[in-house]
Amino acid sequence: MSTHESVSAKILAGDSLEREIARWKFFRKKIVFTNGCFDLLHLGHIEYLGKAADMGDVLIIGLNSDGSVRRLKGSNRPVNNQEQRAMLLASLSFVSAVAIFDEDTPLNLISKVQPDILVKGGDYRPDEVAGADIVLAKGGEVRIIELTPGYSTTEMEKRIRQGK
Repeated sequence: MSTHESVSAKILAGDSLEREIARWKFFRKKIVFTNGCFDLLHLGHIEYLGKAADMGDVLIIGLNSDGSVRRLKGSNRPVNNQEQRAMLLASLSFVSAVAIFDEDTPLNLISKVQPDILVKGGDYRPDEVAGADIVLAKGGEVRIIELTPGYSTTEMEKRIRQGK
């Protein structure tokens, strides 16, 4: 299998996602879930995702679809389409799977995954995290990771558009 095929194989949906989740749970792997747009991948994302991965055995990223990003961030976004963003995330060695969702929140995906740990960045409070109730009800954890100062996709996008 080529490197490209190996990376592509980590982008999961439907039955393939359900099979992988069942396999990981059978082997008692601790599943960590996080989500986001990850439009312009930067150091802050890498540090955040690395910390999330360190919390368990499997890191699943719920990735907002292009339509979802436009609804949340505006008509100028995403800069990179969902296929590009998914491939970039899947290419990270510590990412186990990427699942694209089209809703405004990953609530349905979290219901399907049933992660042991749900992670969001420091711009959220635990009570604001979509799916926290699902994870907590099954005895899981919701963790907030401090964001790396000075890194923001929105700020990067502004600098790029202004030619700085």
